[in-house]
Amino acid sequence: MSTHYNVLFLCTGNSARSILAEAILNHRSKGEFTAYSAGSHPSGTPRPEALKQLESAGISTNGLRSKSWDEFVAPDAPHMDFVFTVCDNAANEVCPFWPGHPMTAHWGIADPAAVKGSPEEIERAFCDAFVVLDRRIGLFLSLPIATLQQLAIQKEIESIGRS
Repeated sequence: MSTHYNVLFLCTGNSARSILAEAILNHRSKGEFTAYSAGSHPSGTPRPEALKQLESAGISTNGLRSKSWDEFVAPDAPHMDFVFTVCDNAANEVCPFWPGHPMTAHWGIADPAAVKGSPEEIERAFCDAFVVLDRRIGLFLSLPIATLQQLAIQKEIESIGRS
């Protein structure tokens, strides 16, 4: 594996969880990783609550958009080293073939966009999703990826998804 890694976060709508993960990893990785996000059925726009959560954490929302995972199987797409599903729907769908056989894992996160209730309850759901993703990404970034064997990395990544 190289010293720079590409990571793709997948969710069905690519409007909340995968957008949050993309922005968090790009913010925290100090250039060692480039994160992307996509969905099997993209909503077309990121959820304003997700963007607000990122902005309140001091994370840039520039360039974030809801997009199809088809963009990442095109011949000119970036090579992915890691692909994470962050919602149960995407984990159960038949994913495209990812060139180069990236390591994959499922990090199931409750869908904040599905929460019905007061504005405070909805905001709390987005905050909760942000906190869980931030913690998992922090654990992922602490792995000595350049020195671990591929099988060991796969097991560590899967265990992060269970935390």
